[in-house]
Amino acid sequence: MRVRAINHPGPNKLFGSLDNDAMNWDDYDVFCHVIEHGGFSAAARAMDRPKSTVSASIGRLETELGTRLLERTTRQVRLTEPGETLYQSIGVLFTGLREARTDALAQGEVVAGTLRIATPYEFGAHHIGPVACSLMARYPQLKVRIDVEHHAVNPLEHRYDIAFAMLDAGLPASSVVQRRMFTLERGVFASPELLQRLGEPVLPQDLSSLPLLCGSADTKWTFTAADGTSEAVPTPTSRLNSGNADVRLQAAIAGLGVARITATFCEQAVRAGKLRRLLTNYTCAPLRVYALLPGKRLMPAKVRMFLDALGEQAGIEI
Repeated sequence: MRVRAINHPGPNKLFGSLDNDAMNWDDYDVFCHVIEHGGFSAAARAMDRPKSTVSASIGRLETELGTRLLERTTRQVRLTEPGETLYQSIGVLFTGLREARTDALAQGEVVAGTLRIATPYEFGAHHIGPVACSLMARYPQLKVRIDVEHHAVNPLEHRYDIAFAMLDAGLPASSVVQRRMFTLERGVFASPELLQRLGEPVLPQDLSSLPLLCGSADTKWTFTAADGTSEAVPTPTSRLNSGNADVRLQAAIAGLGVARITATFCEQAVRAGKLRRLLTNYTCAPLRVYALLPGKRLMPAKVRMFLDALGEQAGIEI
C-alpha cells in the first residue's frame, strides 16, 4: 500500500526528511517480519513471498531512509543501531495492524490465505487430508500447508494455525488454546504369519512374549476387560520404536511384531487379510486428539471452517 506522508514541521534527524515522499508501508512490514523471524528466508516463508522480493523490500527501505538497517552475514542477520531504533518504534504498531486485519477477516468470514497445519501422519492421512481437499475445492483463495509432526508442537513458536496432537492423556496447562477433537479407537494387530509362528495371545499379559512395535512415547499398553478391570502391559523394550504409525503398520504387515494402532488406520490391511486384530475381548486405551490453537482473540475464518468441517466428518460439534 502506498500513501503520501503527512508533512511535518521539521526534518527527521535520524532518517532524513520524509516530507512529501511516497512511503511504501509494505517495505516496513517486511522489515519487521525479517526481524521477528530471524532472517530473510524465514520471513519469505512466513509471508509466502520469494526471498528475492523480501531482499528487494529491505534494499528499497534502506535507500529511502539513507541508512543501513541490517548487517547480513552468511549465518545471521543483525540489526544496526538505526535498525534497532526503527524496529522499536514500529514493531508493535505493525503487529497490531496484522492482528486487526486478522480480526476483520475473521469477522467478514473470508476464507483465504494459507492455512498452516501440523499433524501426526496417522491422523493427517485419514482425517486432515480429506477435509483439506474438500475446503480447497470450495474456497479457491485458500491454500493449505500440512507438515507431519510426530510430537505435539507449540503453534505459537512454530507459527501454525492449528497443531494436532495425539496423546494417551490430557495436555498440561499452557497459553495455547486446547480443544479436544476426537477419541480414536485403538487395537493391537499382527500378521497371520506371525501368529502362526509364535501363537496368538489370549490375555494382555501374553503380549510380553511377543515382539512389540511401539510408538515413540509408549511406556505401557493398557487394556480394559468387559467387567471394567484394567491391565497394563509394560513396554520397556520393543522390536521397533517409531512415532510414525505407518512405519509400525508396515512392520506389522511384514510379520515383525504386534502393533497398537488406531482401528481406522489398520482397516484396509485387516480387510485384505494382511493383519488380524488381537484380544478382541479387551478394549485398548483410546487415543485422544487435540487441536492446539494460537491464543488469538478472534479465530480466523479459515481455521473456524476447517475445524467445523473436521467435526462434521466425525459427526461431532466443535
